[in-house]
Amino acid sequence: MRHLLKRYGFFGSIRLASALVVTKIFYKPARLIRLPFYIRGRSAVKWGKHFTTGVGVRIDALGTKPHQIVIGNRVQLNDYVHIGAVDQVVIGNDVLIASKVFITDHNHGCYSNEHIESSPSENPTDRELYSAPVIIEDKVWIGESVSIMPGVTIGQGAVIGAGSVVTKDVDKNTIVVGVPARIVKKYCFNTKRWIKVRNQDESTK
Repeated sequence: MRHLLKRYGFFGSIRLASALVVTKIFYKPARLIRLPFYIRGRSAVKWGKHFTTGVGVRIDALGTKPHQIVIGNRVQLNDYVHIGAVDQVVIGNDVLIASKVFITDHNHGCYSNEHIESSPSENPTDRELYSAPVIIEDKVWIGESVSIMPGVTIGQGAVIGAGSVVTKDVDKNTIVVGVPARIVKKYCFNTKRWIKVRNQDESTK
């Protein structure tokens, strides 16, 4: 108890204890859900063992499919992470997500050449929702204030630098940064080092 008081203070320890009780009653098999915690479509959201959140996490399952948002074991979402799905968002095991990360599988309208594009003369709220599943594989580390857009798959062991906007798939065991996110390093298991990537073609070698 003393180490909790030293680390969190009196009122912080009370909030932590309250969150632990609420977690055990309402959010099994999670490890710790810090309050406030916002969730819509609870029946369509599934998480594994030792799931942990910071404060202000928001999870919105907005469609009608079962298991729209699936979160694996030992996943940690830090403060003010927002996940929204009308199709599906899948997060693997041992994923760490920093604060203020936004993950979405949908958009108001379509703005790519792959589909009929939305007109700017339409009100944004009237534009047809475009959606595509998001998959985040095991052992991914996502830095603060990252946005992950519809249709993206992030490969196992990837690192997403703070402030990045991920609009395309990310190869496994790579580091990506920027807006839009681009590969800057790839891990070499032979040398056990992160190797700089000079151009995008090198990332596939």
